Amino acid sequence: MTTQTASPAAETPPRVTPPLRIFLTVLHLAALGSLGGIILGILAGFFGAGVGLLFALGIGALFLVGFVYAVYGIGWFEVVRVRSLYDLDIPDLQARQRRTPGFGGWIRSLGRQSIDGSMWRAVANFAIACIFGSLVIRLFWGLVWSAIFAFTPLFSTEDTAGPFGTTMSAAWAPVVGILGVLAAAAGIIGFALVHRVITRSLVVPSREAELTERVRTTSAQREGAVRAADVERSRIERDLHDGVQPRLVSVGMTLGLAQQKIDKDPATAKALINEAHTSTKAAITELRQLARGIHASVLDDRGLDAALSALASRSHIPVNLDVRMDGASPGAHAGCRDAEAAVYFVIAESLTNAAKHSRASETRVVVRQREGGVLWARVEDNGIGGAQVQPGGGLDGISNRVLAAGGTIRIESPQGGPTSVEVSVPCAS
Repeated sequence: MTTQTASPAAETPPRVTPPLRIFLTVLHLAALGSLGGIILGILAGFFGAGVGLLFALGIGALFLVGFVYAVYGIGWFEVVRVRSLYDLDIPDLQARQRRTPGFGGWIRSLGRQSIDGSMWRAVANFAIACIFGSLVIRLFWGLVWSAIFAFTPLFSTEDTAGPFGTTMSAAWAPVVGILGVLAAAAGIIGFALVHRVITRSLVVPSREAELTERVRTTSAQREGAVRAADVERSRIERDLHDGVQPRLVSVGMTLGLAQQKIDKDPATAKALINEAHTSTKAAITELRQLARGIHASVLDDRGLDAALSALASRSHIPVNLDVRMDGASPGAHAGCRDAEAAVYFVIAESLTNAAKHSRASETRVVVRQREGGVLWARVEDNGIGGAQVQPGGGLDGISNRVLAAGGTIRIESPQGGPTSVEVSVPCAS
């Protein structure tokens, strides 16, 4: 992949001047003032219907689920809106991921989503912006009325109706009109400035919150790395104890028997040596597969695409492989080496599970490199499903490996199938 150096003009986006930003803020508030009341009314209706019908055959639960998803959608929209409006460095609002597969995992993720503080702060900011917007619209019409009222002497010299139900001489109309225009304009600008202050306090995470989240993420990654290492060590010990070690012991015993018979029965000794030779080659193959499970050297030599192609060719069931990444040469993704390794082992374990347990006739593997340096992959088989994350099992190992790499994993395997494993792992910057 060729790296190009952009010119300074291309690297630096055009700066939005404060007057233009205030104007854009006023437009945002006016739009929210027009539509926000309807949106918040629908949201309140969902919540009221959910609470009121909660005990009516559980119908209210559907409304409450819709309420949570609607609140998340509004929060996500609000974060995107204020980020683009004020050029703030804040991430998108993230939906809570399932930690365990199945319906129970979905319910728990929904519960965590319903108490997500960042989501509710964004929704609160949206509601405040709607209130400010409705006031801005009224001030705008007050400004228009004041501007028209200032020209009253051009049409009438008699007393005229002033603001707040008063009556005044037409000679004072220009003064009152000009003051009204200034007051309305000041109010509109004031609401725009206050909206910016409130937005920074509600939506933009504080430095302390950022450090707390970073510490939490780092601790989770470290815990995942430790657990992944424990699972991997247990797997290596199990494979050595159950596979290679008995085979090597058998080779030693066979060679011992051949040594005893080499003088008296050379033909039998020769057959035993041939048997030992075959067992030795099988042991070497198992050791090579074991080493490949620890580290796939083909990743460093030829890249993820070639490694997955080799993995698919060794699979016992047909694999439909679809890999699309920028750059095909080895080393093109040097910054993604850890991410590629995590994705590779997720796919390898998923294919192994599909071959051993799922009774699948085919699998599909899709890998993409998305914007922001995120490596995304999905493995799906047409088997019987029912896969569960067991402590120390294969799915537990790949989950911890992905967590250690700073990524997310979602496993869905309902009874009857299909089973799908989806991962997103960020590349190192």
